[in-house]
Amino acid sequence: MNPLSEDVRFLTHRALWETENLIACVPDALWDRRYDGLPMWKYLFHTLYSMDRWFIDPNDPDYRDPDPRAPRRADLNDVPPAGESVSRAEIALYFAAIREKLEQYVSALEDGMLSECPPGCGMTRFRLILGQFRHWHRHMGIVYGFLVEDTGKWPYVLNMEGAYPETPMPNYYEDA
Repeated sequence: MNPLSEDVRFLTHRALWETENLIACVPDALWDRRYDGLPMWKYLFHTLYSMDRWFIDPNDPDYRDPDPRAPRRADLNDVPPAGESVSRAEIALYFAAIREKLEQYVSALEDGMLSECPPGCGMTRFRLILGQFRHWHRHMGIVYGFLVEDTGKWPYVLNMEGAYPETPMPNYYEDA
């Protein structure tokens, strides 16, 4: 049986691949399209910001926002004015930094660490990770729904045992 930390690594890698693929699946025509008043990019930024803040330690005193505007850009209650946007390149750079950070973190995890709280945090590492997976995938599901509705295509997901596609991103079910 795999140790729990290996399961966390396995699922984190799969979720990161699915997130990168989902971002690649958003057509340029929908990048700034508004859903419930919010542009598509804002749903993506909110998801990334939460991954960045909450997966490891939301109370980390050394954490620095990637940009002074990040908390406002991530706030789904803050409707940005028309014309405000976060570019695809900015999202890609932010995602790459988060992916590297999370991969380094999970590669160092050991089972005993999962039941411990990070210093100054009232939640165990396992609770933070599970909570973030819950939040992360809820918001991915929202974006999936928008894409299916507007494009008629379903971005590919790996499921528990699905193979990673060999084709470059974006990958949709009909392509897999």
